Amino acid sequence: MKIRIMAIGDVVGSPGRDALRRWLKGAKRERDIEFCIVNGENIAAGSGLTPSLYEDLLQAGADAVTTGDHVYRKKDILPVFAGPNRLVRPANYGEAAAGAGWQIFESRSGFRIGVAQLSGRVFMTQAADNPFTTAERAVQALSRQTPIIVIDMHAEATSEKTALGWMLDGRVSFIFGTHTHIPTADERVLPKGTAYITDVGMTGPYDSVLGRDKDKVLKTFMTSMPATFDVAENDVRISGAIATVDTETGKATAIERFQVGIDR
Repeated sequence: MKIRIMAIGDVVGSPGRDALRRWLKGAKRERDIEFCIVNGENIAAGSGLTPSLYEDLLQAGADAVTTGDHVYRKKDILPVFAGPNRLVRPANYGEAAAGAGWQIFESRSGFRIGVAQLSGRVFMTQAADNPFTTAERAVQALSRQTPIIVIDMHAEATSEKTALGWMLDGRVSFIFGTHTHIPTADERVLPKGTAYITDVGMTGPYDSVLGRDKDKVLKTFMTSMPATFDVAENDVRISGAIATVDTETGKATAIERFQVGIDR
């Protein structure tokens, strides 16, 4: 049997979350999505995640929520990690970091889906262990429970993301990149059966600089003076990718990139 797994890029502020709330459940039905992973680390005014906004993502239709370098920006999310949850933080953060770096979830039809997240280290400010050696541990642990494994590689450098794809080709079902907020056009199924895309982009206002008010960002670039980068409002789009995966082998047979404009 083949199933379709959707990955949605970084949800930015209220424009992104409102769009997702209006679109996702219907899109899952129309596109026959078995399981949906949403990156939610920028949902709280552009940086961080709160308990209520995490619940909003689940209500909107997310089956798992990945995060990234802003995962602990809102401290009130920490108790959520202590109980049962559908959150995944970068697995290569320290052992004392709150939360789990990989989890097993059950899909709509009862298939077990392993979801892991890794943080890149090149050009990233958050301290992290080696993502490649951590990936080995995550894949070994998950593959003992399911052949269907999805990884969110939250990284700045395209080289790290591409290298991870080649390292894990044929051993995981789907690798998608997040963090840069810019969708890439390199989606493909790698030779041994892993669906791969360097970055799925962001879900939020594209009339912006990475989701923030472009005038304020430009002023800082021009003057070197600090400013508060408010979340922008216009040209809201949902960006992501869908991988088709064989449930017996865990191999991908197709991947498609999508971007949908949402009227506010």
